[in-house]
Amino acid sequence: MARILLLEDDPVLGESLQDLLQRHGHETVWVTDGEAAADTAFDTPFDLYLFDINVPLLNGFDLLGALRDAEDRTPAIFISALRDIDSMTKGFAAGAEDYLKKPFDIDELLLRIKARTHQLERQLRYGEITFNPADGRVSKNNRSVDLGEIRTAIFRLLITNVGQTIDKTELLELLEQPTDQALRFHISRLKQQLGIDITNVRGVGYRLESL
Repeated sequence: MARILLLEDDPVLGESLQDLLQRHGHETVWVTDGEAAADTAFDTPFDLYLFDINVPLLNGFDLLGALRDAEDRTPAIFISALRDIDSMTKGFAAGAEDYLKKPFDIDELLLRIKARTHQLERQLRYGEITFNPADGRVSKNNRSVDLGEIRTAIFRLLITNVGQTIDKTELLELLEQPTDQALRFHISRLKQQLGIDITNVRGVGYRLESL
């Protein structure tokens, strides 16, 4: 199930949605203004944003725009009483994947959440790091991390075999210039970029340590 950040300033609707989502297995953090949502989003990784638009301090459009500017690619759904095409267009332009008009059917909301989070089952998690095997995308705290083609290939091997030592020859096959020095360089850069613990098993290979 998903970790959801809910931004809704209506106390009755907000509490109802939080209870509903948690009953369906979604860990849900509910905030009532845009600045609180921004602080929470920057501090904690989520799988989905569920944002109202007309909220205090920072509206949903500007909030999501700021998150996207910070390279936060967490899927987002706007829930809003704004029903006009201009508002919907503005919502998608801000970076939302979906837009649901109030009042909405609860079952429809749950279906849309499922549609936006179905890929989570195929993603691999390692602490604050998420790896999508389908496209090789890596993120940390919901921020995209560009590892480059070679280090992404190395990380794929490591994260799909956490706690197991990958033979050095298998890793060397991923390099354009397969030398021990080049491999050590890429391993070192991976550790720096992601803040992960990779052990050099001398004479054998490398291992991504279990958390």
